[in-house]
Amino acid sequence: MTPEETALIPLSVYLQSRDAPDPHTLEFNWFHLVDGTYHDIEPNKPGHLWSQQLGLYLGVYNDQLRFFTSEGALVPTPEESAIRAESAVVEAQQQAETERQRAEALATKLRELGVDPADV
Repeated sequence: MTPEETALIPLSVYLQSRDAPDPHTLEFNWFHLVDGTYHDIEPNKPGHLWSQQLGLYLGVYNDQLRFFTSEGALVPTPEESAIRAESAVVEAQQQAETERQRAEALATKLRELGVDPADV
């Protein structure tokens, strides 16, 4: 979901921190507005709370409030997505270089055997 799509979500859910003595507990309640009344949303087994509007769960991961898919997979942040994309590019470049070196070695071997690689 893009930030623009997220901005268009109707304000029918409400997140509230519990009054906890330790602000680092990350305990929270999630409410859903139905006919003018907020109702608690019950957590699933891992403690994640479902948002019908987002189509995602909200939960705690590494001491941060994060989104999870309906299957329970962590939704990457934009920074994490950028790092993954950059890693994929580097991996593809390395694979291309390996293939180039392999093709060059094969061409050298063919030339040693008196075969023009362009003729193969």
